[in-house]
Amino acid sequence: MASPDLRLAFVSGARLPGWVERFAASHGELVQEELDGGLRLRAADGAAALLQPPWPVDGRPGRGGDAVSRLAALASQPRCLGAVLVRRGGYSVAVVSGGAVLASKTGTRHVQSRTAAGGWSQQRFARRRANQADALVEAVAEHAARILADHRIEYVAPGGDRTLAELVLAEPVLKQYAALARLAFLDVPDPRAAALKKAAGDLCSVRILVSDPPT
Repeated sequence: MASPDLRLAFVSGARLPGWVERFAASHGELVQEELDGGLRLRAADGAAALLQPPWPVDGRPGRGGDAVSRLAALASQPRCLGAVLVRRGGYSVAVVSGGAVLASKTGTRHVQSRTAAGGWSQQRFARRRANQADALVEAVAEHAARILADHRIEYVAPGGDRTLAELVLAEPVLKQYAALARLAFLDVPDPRAAALKKAAGDLCSVRILVSDPPT
């Protein structure tokens, strides 16, 4: 999640050159700095933007040109991603490529909130909550294994609740996917069908962190 001083945007490879042109028109001449983690743009008025690719530069052929063009070309190349989005109240597991959902399973599963009375009741509540969380993790892992099995997954894309997503990926049934490279964690407040559609586009887009000029 972006800090309060930063704004986060997701821009597709096709739209990236136009976004950079508009950023320059609003903030002045840009200085580019290529980093291991992406491309930093510094504008004349002090604004800055860090452009991060959706996946690593992995040696596949791409178009030449300047740094923005290369980044746009990388984001435009198709990759097959395994998305695991999970929170306490629901989940979505999906195969994503080209910003679209190819296969998915979305559902709900209740895990109680942390609020409870003290003493013995609190202990019973904690055990019940832990059992519900374990059941959620196991169910999501089973669904993910089934959905991903028919596709050649190249990268894993976790999102939602970081702890739950890590627990899902640590399940033995997902052992072959846990070993794959993971993309940047995606903050998804409610992993239902509508959120999954947006997440698919975001996962295949350039992630841009924008800081406004100093006041």
